[in-house]
Amino acid sequence: MRTSMLFTLLCINSLLFAQRDFSKVQITSEKITEDVHVLFGAGGNIGLAIGKEAAYLIDDQFGPLTDKIVAHVQTLTKKPIHFVLNTHVHGDHTGGNANLANAGAMIIAHENVRKRMEEADTPRAKEAFPVVTFNDKMTLYLGNGKSIHAMHVNPAHTDGDTYYYFPEDNVIHMGDNFFSGRYPYIDIGSGGDIDGLISNVSMALNIVDDATKIIPGHGSVSSKQDLKNYLDVLVTLRERVTKARAEGKSLEETQKMGLSKEWDQTHGQGFINPDRIIEFIYLSAD
Repeated sequence: MRTSMLFTLLCINSLLFAQRDFSKVQITSEKITEDVHVLFGAGGNIGLAIGKEAAYLIDDQFGPLTDKIVAHVQTLTKKPIHFVLNTHVHGDHTGGNANLANAGAMIIAHENVRKRMEEADTPRAKEAFPVVTFNDKMTLYLGNGKSIHAMHVNPAHTDGDTYYYFPEDNVIHMGDNFFSGRYPYIDIGSGGDIDGLISNVSMALNIVDDATKIIPGHGSVSSKQDLKNYLDVLVTLRERVTKARAEGKSLEETQKMGLSKEWDQTHGQGFINPDRIIEFIYLSAD
């Protein structure tokens, strides 16, 4: 069942990508601190950190948007993009890797991101592969008294998920471990797991404080309370779904029980609908 679901998702994603008119996408940004911004366009949110000599991107959306992204970055800083840090492997976060690498940027990610790219059924340009990988954590010093701390977390959205924390600016980019105000996508075929997601979000809540600006993989810049609300939804849904499963309910029967009804109108109207979040939890919860 997991293989069938992954194949279906890949087909849908490929079709949507092929049909999308990226010429109509506008890149916008929000200033979080003097040296940290977030860029919005199509796909995952991009973090921008401005160092002493260079700009650092956290993710880079889709390849056709690279020129627009670079042009927008140049309205915020004239410093060149020398580093691109990936939060995970998905193409709406890494689709610009090859373009930016060809322009001189160094691609950095957890080792599982490179492994997933190397083993993918659909070939990726070699330039898209991270050339620097890490297996646990890493720190980049930006030359202006500030730093970026990369932290590999438990398999959750995928098995290559990384948080990027800016301690001096009190900002964290959580990638797709955080879908702000919506149900998350748990990519089981890439090692995703609801238990890992709950653990990771709980860990993030112990890092942030009430003043922290949280960049989600998708959605608006959020607060600690927003993240707590997200965790409460995940924990409650997991409890309900695993209870139904333990009682012998099939996946289809569980999906018909209305276990997520409190949040379906706010969280379930996007890419991940109520049936799918129940499916992810049912299949991946221990």
